[in-house]
Amino acid sequence: MPTLRHHIDYEILSKETLDAWRQIPPPIVGDCMNRTNVMVGVIKPVKAGTILVGQARTVKTMVGDNSALHIAIGLLNPGEVIVADGGGFLDAAIWGGMMTRAAMSRGIAGVIIDGAIRDVVEIRDFDFPCFTRSISAAGPHKGFGGSLDGAISCGGSAVSPGDIVIGDDDGVAIVPLARQAELYKASLEKIAQENQANADTAMGILPGSKLGLDEPRWID
Repeated sequence: MPTLRHHIDYEILSKETLDAWRQIPPPIVGDCMNRTNVMVGVIKPVKAGTILVGQARTVKTMVGDNSALHIAIGLLNPGEVIVADGGGFLDAAIWGGMMTRAAMSRGIAGVIIDGAIRDVVEIRDFDFPCFTRSISAAGPHKGFGGSLDGAISCGGSAVSPGDIVIGDDDGVAIVPLARQAELYKASLEKIAQENQANADTAMGILPGSKLGLDEPRWID
């Protein structure tokens, strides 16, 4: 079957805007989105200390088929992030070392696979930002197609082309492109609030004291 491709038209953000987002951790912007748009906890980086920021290009694959991902590598622009809905399948890798080399040659910023990958030692050595649900030595098949640049679900989060991907050791948050300016401002305010809370803690004022929680009731 052929791989299908959607027409896309979205704002390409400046390097300065994306660099500013690199200072915002996923938990912060996730809180600002009412704890939504954060991928499930099993989507993790293959290398500790990874930071990934870029605009998404989406791929939906048939289970265990990586043909659409191969096509996507040749279409992405430098600095973009592949976000792939692999159906959450754990037992056949749809990304590996050869594809990582190809992605790096294109200047792709990183990849998120809601499915399995392999060749993780090689990927770690490349220092290439890669997030995945699973690791499996079993390889993929090809020829069943998929789709590119459509709306997908990855790790339980809705993702559209152009959305901002933010990943680190805590996981991945997806910032809807239409809300990025608003959410960036809210994230800075959230960071300031947390810094103040930490300063209060150092003075003996615990965060829980400001939450309006009821006193615990005695039961004996």
